[in-house]
Amino acid sequence: MSSHRQIAERLVDGRSSVGQVAVSPDGRHVAFVVATTNLAKNTTTTLVWIDDAPVTAGPHDASPTWSPDGRHLAFTSRRGEKQGDSTLRVLPVEGGGEVRTLCTMPDGLDDVAWSPDGRTIAFTSRTRDERYDAESAAWQSPRKVERLFSRLNGENWVFDRPMHVYAIAADGTGSPRNLTPGDFQHKGVSWLRDSSAIVTSAQRHDTWDRDRAHDLYIVDVADHGQVDGANVRALTGHDGTYGDPSVSPDGTLVVFVGSSDTSVYPQNDRVGVLPIDRDQHPHTDIRWVSAGLDRTFHSTVGSRPPVWESDTLLLATAEDRGATHLYRLHADGSAAPEPLTDGPVSVTSFDAASGAIATVRTTVDHPAELHVGDEPRTHVGDQLAGELLGWQHFAASTADGTDEIDAWIMRPADFDETKRYPVLLNVHGGPHSQYGEYFHDEFQMQAAAGFVVVLGNPRGSSGRHTGWGQAIQGPKHPSVPGPGWGTVDVDDVLSIIDTALDRYPFCDPARVGMLGGSYGGWMATWLAGHHGDRFRAFCSERAVNNATALELSSDISTFFNAIHGVDHLQDPDEYVRMSPITAVRSIDKPMLIIHSEEDWRCPIGQAEELWVALKLLGKEVDFYRFPGENHEMSRSGSPLHRVQRGEIILDWFSERLRDGTP
Repeated sequence: MSSHRQIAERLVDGRSSVGQVAVSPDGRHVAFVVATTNLAKNTTTTLVWIDDAPVTAGPHDASPTWSPDGRHLAFTSRRGEKQGDSTLRVLPVEGGGEVRTLCTMPDGLDDVAWSPDGRTIAFTSRTRDERYDAESAAWQSPRKVERLFSRLNGENWVFDRPMHVYAIAADGTGSPRNLTPGDFQHKGVSWLRDSSAIVTSAQRHDTWDRDRAHDLYIVDVADHGQVDGANVRALTGHDGTYGDPSVSPDGTLVVFVGSSDTSVYPQNDRVGVLPIDRDQHPHTDIRWVSAGLDRTFHSTVGSRPPVWESDTLLLATAEDRGATHLYRLHADGSAAPEPLTDGPVSVTSFDAASGAIATVRTTVDHPAELHVGDEPRTHVGDQLAGELLGWQHFAASTADGTDEIDAWIMRPADFDETKRYPVLLNVHGGPHSQYGEYFHDEFQMQAAAGFVVVLGNPRGSSGRHTGWGQAIQGPKHPSVPGPGWGTVDVDDVLSIIDTALDRYPFCDPARVGMLGGSYGGWMATWLAGHHGDRFRAFCSERAVNNATALELSSDISTFFNAIHGVDHLQDPDEYVRMSPITAVRSIDKPMLIIHSEEDWRCPIGQAEELWVALKLLGKEVDFYRFPGENHEMSRSGSPLHRVQRGEIILDWFSERLRDGTP
């Protein structure tokens, strides 16, 4: 086994982390999920724990949800990691008894929520067209596709298997009732306090796939849902993107996360509050209670609906310059959000009840663990953490000197300050996401293999004020025009690497490689074609190489005009300008291309275009295609594929950045 394979296996196989925390109503117990990778079986098992021990057997259990009296715990269970048959089960926590299976759904089960009176459990699940019952695809009827966003990365076709809200008796009698039949998709479940209805987020208006609005709806649960939606009423007015609803303890308010302008992306999503007293509130009725903190409350490391501590106080997480912190907010918006965590840490999950606050926290050198208050309660990642490396934050200046860019440097394993090391510059996807204070196995792999690891959050990233995230909007954007991709974002990336090379003498400026995925892959191909003299080799992964082709084939086609301000029909020249493939003749450094064959976000044709062009031009290029994986392969692909990907990258850059290589 190669040394790089050993590094990748050590960082993937057997790794455990905590997620999906749920505090019991009396605040005495905490349920959560522990995920553990198993390379031999090529799977990730998930078990539900309570306090300090597992209470389910797996292999894929999730979504622990307490009954209002705290005597039972509902959870979901699947046989396989992919969507498919999922069961809703109830575990007696006090008094003994056996686990009861309430129902089995053929296509996933999520958003589990127990009614306040304890009699009903609501959840979401996909309702499949009868074609999915056919013996094979050869027997399926053809699909007539009439809407945009009909096929989504990681989900495949969704228009003929919409996500609906269901309800079932908590005592196991009866069968699931579909409360929202029809063509529309739903996400999230929060009960009204009298248990008569739930609040969910959905797109139920005729123009949803063109205006991209997401609304909050109140769904009556008294009977089966009506296809005409008679039991569903809109709480908001089709003028924003609103999700993650949570009803206040007194039942008068709903809090949610979102923004009120669907024509602009990115935005720093805010926490809003509305009264549940009438239908179709315009966005001017929304009280944005997080307005005192210009940060996004939809975080890179994961988000959940805000949690009510009382009728007047809320908890929610927001990004802040690489970290993700838990904040306390006032429901009347009378004060700015108050941070409850600080330092170089990311809060990936949280919950609260009866004065107890539980969080899941991760750092660059420790996978996610449960904390109650500030006290660590689990240690599932301690063994691996003992082998992990830390890093150092540094700031690079923007080209115009008006601001600073957050960046980090990780020294290689067995570091000797008298030596010079090869450097790998990483650029994240999005671009509205952030690198920062959370465990990321890719950086640990690179450093363990002897590379200096450099990364940062250039303009266009999240974790900063709104203007930072919107700094690379298209020049013809009607609301927030900017210079577009390939301008100040490129300047910032080059400033990050130049600052590192200038400040840290152990970085060898003659041996610098660059890699990134999605938008980071776009940046890799762009730099290879426009600034190739600054680097020795590039890895472009799941990249955007042809912006016009992306707009024609991505699962989120037509969404990009919220970023660029125009579509490819309105301004074809702008899409050509920002397509790295147009500079392919200028690429004169080795290129590694990695792509997943079921990537619907940046379809594999993006990689094929670049590979074919480089082959025709006689350039040095290697192309790896991963079967059965989608756009999220590096984060949630099979353990084996993640190990193989890590080995490929380490082997490839080690060969091209070694001493003496031209």
